[in-house]
Amino acid sequence: MFEKVLIANRGEIALRVLRACRELGIRTVVVHSSADAQTLPVRLADETVRIGPAASRQSYLNAAAIVEAARQTGAQAVHPGYGFLSEDADFAEICAENGLIFVGPPPQVMSALADKSTARALMSKAGLPLPPGSVETLSTAADALDVAAELGYPVIVKAAAGGGGRGMTVVRSAAELPRAYARTRAAAQVAFGDDRVYVERYLADARHVEVQVLCDNHGNGVHLGTRDCSVQRRHQKLVEEAPAPALRRSTLDTLAATALRGALSVGFTGAGTVEFLVDEAEQCHFLEINCRIQVEHPVTEMVTGVDLVHEQFYVAAGTPLRLRQEEVRLRGVAVECRVNVEDPDRDFAPTPGRLDRFRPPGGPFTRVDTHGHVGLLVSPHYDSLLAKVAVWAPDREGALDRLDRALGEFEVTGPGVRTTIPFVRRVLRDPAFRSGRHTTGLVDRLLTPAAEPSAAPAAEPTAAPAAGPVEAPAGLAARADADPAGRTPVTAAPAAATRRTR
Repeated sequence: MFEKVLIANRGEIALRVLRACRELGIRTVVVHSSADAQTLPVRLADETVRIGPAASRQSYLNAAAIVEAARQTGAQAVHPGYGFLSEDADFAEICAENGLIFVGPPPQVMSALADKSTARALMSKAGLPLPPGSVETLSTAADALDVAAELGYPVIVKAAAGGGGRGMTVVRSAAELPRAYARTRAAAQVAFGDDRVYVERYLADARHVEVQVLCDNHGNGVHLGTRDCSVQRRHQKLVEEAPAPALRRSTLDTLAATALRGALSVGFTGAGTVEFLVDEAEQCHFLEINCRIQVEHPVTEMVTGVDLVHEQFYVAAGTPLRLRQEEVRLRGVAVECRVNVEDPDRDFAPTPGRLDRFRPPGGPFTRVDTHGHVGLLVSPHYDSLLAKVAVWAPDREGALDRLDRALGEFEVTGPGVRTTIPFVRRVLRDPAFRSGRHTTGLVDRLLTPAAEPSAAPAAEPTAAPAAGPVEAPAGLAARADADPAGRTPVTAAPAAATRRTR
């Protein structure tokens, strides 16, 4: 196992990785921007390095500064968390060239899967079902119109290099397509430096279901069940749960086996997520493979008892996979919501500011992953995620009730600060969501002024899988504590790399 790891991220995921390192006896180096100098991950780290100003392009996206910090502090590996450089194949390659282990798949695998067009072709070859659409990218609007005419509207124009919910435009008629095609290409060039796009049939009434996989460097792999992530705004997830509800057992088994086959076919290693759309007939359509730990990984940990970050480190260190498929058992139901500092009444506009009051919930089988504390200045420079609240219960109804109770206890206040908590509680009480029959259109429906509460369709007798035994899941993590007393951070620019040792 590694002796020292550099954590190339911020916020709750940096804290999550730091805690895993501490449990494994690994010393930590946390890099940070000037805006994050007083944050909880920095205060808890064994060593810190300031790598740049607040702007992420000059700090958390500055690969040279991060690698230099790792070299100067003697780190052996780099954990990228999610977002930022976590799926950047060039960064992974730079790490390797400098003798650093990148905690993730090999650069060539990341590169192939980052290109959505290439990934679609690879997964099609492995036998995974694709949504109807173009396998190759489309070089002209005329090509896009030809494909759309064959598919039928609505369609969705997607950036080949897209990700994180960006680089997608839904088109409902031929008249809209040329402009949408040009706009998506221009946005993709700005966001990803790659303007290639392709077109798929848009599945309006579908579920977003994903499968967690773990693969090692020795050809072994397991899946850890499904997650439903259908509650989304602007293709960004708000509520996630494991296992995916109201699907036939045969559908769940097919998704899991198909996902693992696809990951192994391309030499994937580490923790990854294979994402699908599932239509009303429970036909599955491959979307993408994410080469990193997911924001929603806690729900999988809670129903399996497997610490995914621990397993990432073991795989990166060359250890053969420590569990076999028959040892993976799903127990009960876990549901997570993201607490973002956003105002749902203003199209989820960010509302950064200083937290005057911050009291996360507690109670049995309740986990809160957060870097929040009283006095934290929620920065406008980064993602608005403040906390994740995840709960476990023996059945789905109990889990939803527990999450609603927990959110009712969560206090977050500050000048101008708003959160998504009230909106998520609306979701939890929606009849379609309560029955597990919701789709990715749920949030838009709730935000439509004239929308009436939907009557939940009756569930099929075979829809919900058995919850399994009612034992508590292993390894439930406690919530993040407030600022630990007596730790004052010392930071330095990469050139100096001043160390702080506890």
